[in-house]
Amino acid sequence: MPRILSIQSWVATGHVGNAACLLPLQLLGAEVDAIHTVQFSNHPGHGAFTGRVTPADEVAALIAGLRAHGTLAETDGVLSGYLGQAAIGREILAAVASIRAANPSALYCCDPVIGDDGRAYVHADVAAFFAGPALAQADILTPNQFELEHLSGGKIASWDDAVTAAAQLRQRLRADGPRVVLVTSLHSAATPADALDMLLADATGTYRLRSPRLPAAFSGAGDTLAALMLFHCLAGRTPAEAAARAASSLAGLLRRTYLAGSTELLTVAAQDEFTDPSVHVTVEAA
Repeated sequence: MPRILSIQSWVATGHVGNAACLLPLQLLGAEVDAIHTVQFSNHPGHGAFTGRVTPADEVAALIAGLRAHGTLAETDGVLSGYLGQAAIGREILAAVASIRAANPSALYCCDPVIGDDGRAYVHADVAAFFAGPALAQADILTPNQFELEHLSGGKIASWDDAVTAAAQLRQRLRADGPRVVLVTSLHSAATPADALDMLLADATGTYRLRSPRLPAAFSGAGDTLAALMLFHCLAGRTPAEAAARAASSLAGLLRRTYLAGSTELLTVAAQDEFTDPSVHVTVEAA
């Protein structure tokens, strides 16, 4: 089973960032080494929170320790998400370079956490890191619709707009990699009111994945999806197969979270969704 280095946020309560990814990946059999870019009491979307951004030199020291221990040489994939500051991004790319030196087939999945629902919630230099250096080294990119617009520089109103933007981003990903873009949430003129689309673009074409739209939004959904997508790609599935499996697990998790009336993802209570999804999202060429 794959070994994954996950570098993203941590919250003491709730399920976002590493707190959303560790259990699903471990249940699937992955060995996960986690470095936290921030450590907060709870997701800032709830309002008040406490904690701090991890200094970039501390992240660098942890990566150096993993390198000295021999762990980086055994790593198959890197997952990055929310960054408290752009300097952490440079340390992530240094880790990716070290891992690729030992394992050229290793994959880097970049979840470009910039914002959502028309609002950015990172500093401009973090967004610039994702749009430049991170894209150039990423093998798999998992933006939401807002992030797709930000990275491509265009408004997404139609499915064709999204296809064009995803194709543009694919050309900016690492030339030697699979160049996979999974748009994790998309609502265009072609999307029914009761549905939510995902768009997958890879070397074989463009695909649509459609799941039921719930009258609620849950922090951490994109984090979970990116982790599952990376795992299933590392497990040998094609990007389309990986996206379908990841989307199915997420749809089941969200459905059960909504039906339970929870404001936080039921990552623990609904953990069987990661190994045996109750919802099956299909992939269709589009």
